[in-house]
This record gives sequence, structure tokens and C-alpha cells, in this order.
Amino acid sequence: MASLATRLTARAPLRIAGRRMYHKGSSRAASVLSNSLNTSQYPDPNVPPPTPAEIPSRQALAFPCVDAHAQRQSKIESALSTLSAPSCSTSTDTGPEPPYARPNPSSYKVYNHIKPFPLIYSADPLPSFDIAYETWGTLSPTKDNAILLHTGLSASSHAASTAANPAPGWWEKFIGPGKALDTNQFFVICTNVLGGCYGSTGPSSLDPSTLNTEEGPSNYATKFPLLSIFDMVEAQFHLLDHLGIEKLYASVGSSMGAMQSLAAGWLHPGRVGKIVSISGTARSSPSSIAMRYAQRSILMADPNWNKGFYYDKAPPHTGMKLARRAPPEIGTITYRSGPEWEQRFGRQVRQLPESDTPRANGVRVPALCPDFLIETYLDHQSDFLFPVEQQREVSDALKMAGNKDVVYYELGGVWGHDTFLIDVQNVGGAIRGFLS
Repeated sequence: MASLATRLTARAPLRIAGRRMYHKGSSRAASVLSNSLNTSQYPDPNVPPPTPAEIPSRQALAFPCVDAHAQRQSKIESALSTLSAPSCSTSTDTGPEPPYARPNPSSYKVYNHIKPFPLIYSADPLPSFDIAYETWGTLSPTKDNAILLHTGLSASSHAASTAANPAPGWWEKFIGPGKALDTNQFFVICTNVLGGCYGSTGPSSLDPSTLNTEEGPSNYATKFPLLSIFDMVEAQFHLLDHLGIEKLYASVGSSMGAMQSLAAGWLHPGRVGKIVSISGTARSSPSSIAMRYAQRSILMADPNWNKGFYYDKAPPHTGMKLARRAPPEIGTITYRSGPEWEQRFGRQVRQLPESDTPRANGVRVPALCPDFLIETYLDHQSDFLFPVEQQREVSDALKMAGNKDVVYYELGGVWGHDTFLIDVQNVGGAIRGFLS
């Protein structure tokens, strides 16, 4: 179009459908232009407009994606009578990224902290808390081979398969004999963070202050206090105390877990031997803060959110779908990169049976529901989140502080933020080399 437009100058007039245009060049160029505009689509000024009775009625647009939300809402409401406990979402494996397997209470251990736990953003401590955790490998007699693995925002303690839960974990290809976290050498611990919903105390847990009330027990919901990364890490170190582990061989984390890994070294420098921070930063950037705000706004706009008190009702599945859960449209956009999507999807549209493909004037009509392949991917899916510049910033700051043992790897994969879940060879190789 650009090359054609540059040839249109104030030379010989060309009249199309009552409008005067100009063209420069051969008669062939004029013919191409006139054919592309298809003069039969323009009304004849000499023909009177049709009366209202002569105008055919139009069919309303179809919205299968909206219908799907309504069907899901109906199924959830019909299942409420059998709903046993609130739960988090799980992802489906619709791309190269691994699924997040859902653990069950019989497949993880629970540490119960019975003393009040002070919090940074709350004047009142948590009266007690539980931390769900799983382990791989064997703790050495001197307890000096432990690695604490920190999770991202939505992951559980099930980082890899175990005898109790053989389902693949979210870091299955990185944990095991001879892998990045070599269980022949290390004792690996992974927790569900404080505030999570996979066995650790969080908003879905029962509020102990309601246990002996007339109304009966109820969930914390949004009465649960806001947590900081430091709170999450301090809770994990209480678990380490319980296990008798005085010093970690390494603290390893990715995404939000990378922030936790850095925080572990900051809070307890004498108890952490090495720090591995992957796809994470020491602080959230303005763009990350803005995206999180947009996600929260979308979730809270779902009527089912009910200011967080939805545990005995239909959950805000539409808001969660759009903001975070599988398929996490907005979350996925922030975590994945443009080059990967260009390779996988480009501008291809979804292939439908001819009978289901609306056409007008011989042209395929776009749809407001998922139409392009990238839209269908987002409709069935979870690096702007932690820009690489900020990751370099952490490395540079440590080196400037005099730490000569800092090793920084910058990978050029097409997966963006989620590279830590997918690139086993490069990410795993870098971890294995650093830990050894």
C-alpha cells in the first residue's frame, strides 16, 4: 500500500464513484487502483435511498466466547452443593510451557507454626500459619546440602513428581538425578508460599477468629492481611528451623521466586551459601505495577468477586480467566515474547468449517470472539514483567558492592519471561554449572 500511495500525485484526474482522485504512472496502475476499490460497492447518487420497510433486518453478531462463560457459570452454580473446598486454578498444556499440576493434601507435608507471626504490612500478627512443602533427594548427615526452591506467584509445592504424587511438576525437567537440581547431590525443598492456596495459609483458609462464633467458621477472604516478599521468606525460614537446617547450600527461585531468593540472601546472609535468581528483579518496575493493577481491576470488576468473599458462592471465574488463571490472557501477554508468537501464530486465522465462516462480498468477516490463532491460544491458556535491564541492574549492583562471585547469564530465547520453565538446556545448564 505504501508503494502505491507514493505514486498518487497531482497528475491526470481519475473519477471513481463521484469522487475525484489523481494518479501518476501508467494506465495499468490506474486500472489496478480502480479494480481494488470495486465501484459496485458505492451507491448510485441517482437512485433514491430505500425506505425503512425495504431495508432487510440484520442478524445479531454471534458471541460464542460469551456463551461459553455463561455455560461455565451455570455449571459452577449447579456444582456448588458438592463444592468441598475452595481451590486455585491450574493451567492446561497448550504451548511449550509445562502444566501446573494440582497437589492434594496427601501428597505434601505441612509445617504448622503455632506462634504469632509478625507481618510487615499489618499491625496484627498472624496467630499461626501452615506451610505446605515437598522434598526431593536426601538431606546429608551434616544438613549442608539443602536447596530452597522458591515458586512463582501461582505455583504449588509440587515442582516435580514424587512417590506420593507421580504427576509431573512445574519444574519436572529441572529436578532429579543428573538434572539442574541434582537430587543425587542436593536435598531440594519447595514450598507453597504463605498466602497461597495449595496447602499453605492464605485467603482460602479458615479464619481462626470465626471458629467459635454463632455464624460459624468462615474463610479469611480479604480479611487475610497483605503480605510482602519478606513475610513469605521468613515463613520459609521457620520451616528450615523446624527441619534443623542452619544454612542453605543455595536459594533458587524464578519469577516472584527470584525475588524471594534475593530476599533470602538479604534477610539471612549467614544462612544462604549461593543465590540463583532467574527471570526476576529486586523491585517491580512501573510497567509491572501498572499491569498488575490492570489485572486486579479486571478481577474485581467480576460481580462474582464480591469483594473477595466468594468461597461459598460461584467464584469470579471470568475475571480470573482474563486476569490470571488458565487461560491467563493478560498474564500470558506479559510473560511471553513477540518473536515466539510470530513464529507460532503470525497473522493466521482460525480454520472453521465453511458453513461456520461468515462472509460478505466474498470476504471472510472478522469476529469479535477469538478469530486469529493467537486469540484462540490466549482463550485456551498463563518479558514485560521483569525487564532484562532490571535483571542486569541486580548483577551490576552486586559486582559494584565487591562481590566477585557473581555470574550473569542473559539468554536470547523467544519465550520471554517463561524461558525459565521451558529452556532446559540453557537455563538448566547455567544453574548446574553455578551450583557445582
